[in-house]
Amino acid sequence: MCNLYKARSSAEEIARLFGAHPDPAAQIAVEKDYVAPGKPGYVVREQDNQRILSAMSWGFPFQGRPVTNVRNYSSPFWKSALTNPSRRCLVPVTEFQEWSVEPMPDTGKKKPFWFRVPSQPIFAFAGIWRPTEGVPVYSFLTCGYEGDPAAHAVGAIHPKACPVILHPEDYDRWLHADVDDALSLACAYPSQLMAIGNG
Repeated sequence: MCNLYKARSSAEEIARLFGAHPDPAAQIAVEKDYVAPGKPGYVVREQDNQRILSAMSWGFPFQGRPVTNVRNYSSPFWKSALTNPSRRCLVPVTEFQEWSVEPMPDTGKKKPFWFRVPSQPIFAFAGIWRPTEGVPVYSFLTCGYEGDPAAHAVGAIHPKACPVILHPEDYDRWLHADVDDALSLACAYPSQLMAIGNG
């Protein structure tokens, strides 16, 4: 489960890359270059047939805690947002973190691994969002692996799930398609297009 990621780029650069306009109704600012649960991050959504760059809080609230990753697509908790294209969004990312499942033999502690897409300095997770009485919130999809998780770059570290990274040519499809077509994009990004670093 991804609970930390980075967006090391300015709002202006993210807006330019995604062809988005700043959200005039944004109520919070993204002050750090990393995002943790319950903290603000950028999302790109559509409104009135144009892309808008908004700042929202990461995680749908549930029992006092932010739920950051969408895993069960059929759950009523997520379904209303998934089935409504206007509630889908792109989550700009430069790197994301997964912890090793087992502690390292030399330290006895789990090790953080950082994943990026070298061909895309800023890539996007498939996200959903919803308005709240305060600041709007967002989360992003995760998925399993085809075949042996250990054969995938992320699965070798975190075998349960991987964030859904979209190819740029699929951004519009995620934002506009019917739910079945949109969810067909929920698959593990090709390992050969990813790199692992120390953050």
